Amino acid sequence: MRLGLFDSGVGGFTVLKKVVDFCPNTSFIYLADTARLPYGLKTTNEIIQIAEEISSWFSLQNIDAFLVACNTTNAIALDVIKKNLDVPVFDLIGSVASTVQESRVGVLATSSTVKTKAYTNAILEFKPNTFVIEQSCPEFVPMIEMDKTNSDELTDVAIGYIQPLLEHKIDSLILGCSHYPLITPLITEILPSSVKLIDPAEDLSLKLKLFMDSKISNLSKEQYFADSKFYVTSNHKQFPFKAKHWLNVFPEVKLVSLQKKGCVS
Repeated sequence: MRLGLFDSGVGGFTVLKKVVDFCPNTSFIYLADTARLPYGLKTTNEIIQIAEEISSWFSLQNIDAFLVACNTTNAIALDVIKKNLDVPVFDLIGSVASTVQESRVGVLATSSTVKTKAYTNAILEFKPNTFVIEQSCPEFVPMIEMDKTNSDELTDVAIGYIQPLLEHKIDSLILGCSHYPLITPLITEILPSSVKLIDPAEDLSLKLKLFMDSKISNLSKEQYFADSKFYVTSNHKQFPFKAKHWLNVFPEVKLVSLQKKGCVS
């Protein structure tokens, strides 16, 4: 059983870690589109083009299911991905929207995701009376990718993003970009204990587990990573060190071009 998942960079590691915890009996192909990082400020047409190229590439990789580990692409071009892939597609926004129980929900997301109101629309579809407020966080992804996760600069930026949501008396906060769980300790320090912090990757992993329960495999977590593959669209020599930092593995990472559709085994 092989999963495909992608992100613009290391953000998808947060989804991958949850998947490993919930569904340790499969391998994966992880693609980081590092050449076009970050996605959060790109236009709708640019994201659609990226989704076309990524899903077309994955259509050649012999995967059994696909995880959209990028919220921005999820918000703008989920239909493109589903059109190009003939395997089950699991997405973050739809997975978490159906499980939200709180009545006043804040969302931290990229500018492109916020513009679509994808989280608001998805939550209201299940709970029409919910108050939802979305906050764009354009500085988070670049700072996380530059490993500034423990800096005073990032703390100040985070307070600036979160404080307006607290003024609206939110009782839960969704991390609407897969990079953001990488700074969970910082966000937790800023939030009052009464505000529930929600990582959509947990709900996605639970949905995936239901799908996986019908599949038979006996891979250990170590085998999971050993049998899996990492690809990037740039900086392939630096990416193993990021994987070591966030996943505690040092994988072989291959460079691919999405403009030239390549098939891997």
